[in-house]
Amino acid sequence: MDVKTRDMMGGLAKGLKVIEAFSAERPRLSIAEASQLTGYDRATVRRCLLTLSELGYCAYDGKFFTVTPRVLRLGTGCLAAMPLPKIVQPWLDDLSEQTGQSTSVSILDESDIVYVARAAQRRVMSISLMPGSRLPAYCTSMGRVMLSALPVEQAEDLLSLKPLVARTAKTVTDIETLKGELLRIRDRGYACIDQEVEIGLRSLAVPLFGPRGQVVAALNIGLAASEEPMQAVADRYIPSLLKVQKELTGISG
Repeated sequence: MDVKTRDMMGGLAKGLKVIEAFSAERPRLSIAEASQLTGYDRATVRRCLLTLSELGYCAYDGKFFTVTPRVLRLGTGCLAAMPLPKIVQPWLDDLSEQTGQSTSVSILDESDIVYVARAAQRRVMSISLMPGSRLPAYCTSMGRVMLSALPVEQAEDLLSLKPLVARTAKTVTDIETLKGELLRIRDRGYACIDQEVEIGLRSLAVPLFGPRGQVVAALNIGLAASEEPMQAVADRYIPSLLKVQKELTGISG
């Protein structure tokens, strides 16, 4: 047994994985559902959920568990300590004001993107996005632009971590097709999504680079879908995104 394994707290690790099972798409979970999502047996999941409920991190109605606002304490402290949100927020505010659209910055966490900063002009999604919100990387513009910066094998491994669900009729879920799209994104330097996350939503994203030229985050503009060709939308907004990208080059992730 190595030091890492010996020093791990199994109960804490399991509790954190149970918390991660909740999402915008799955805000209410039964013990059976949480067991299926985490791969833990029902008795273990039940103990974790009841402990979280006792500590105020979950509410329990006798059948379903839901996370409470208290769980935000686990993430907001970390986000507040990260320099990235504080650095990019003024740029997001200016970009949102100039374009009249919502802007966001996110980081990649395995197969998800995690929002770290946002400036919203209008609500363009049915769910509210805020720092700490998560969406799948495979069908989001920010996710794809960050996946495209990874070695092909690593990107494929991340795409294979979870089932690729068709969120809309336009969602691309075939890994080979996605791999081809990632190569195109890498070549042109930006990603476009046309109603793959949610009907009525389009988005465009560019990578943000750290001090050593590595991709540390992604910047996007989200807007309502229209009849206008996607390329025309890209021609209008990508220059603004690239300008902010240039100004933020060298940020610390």
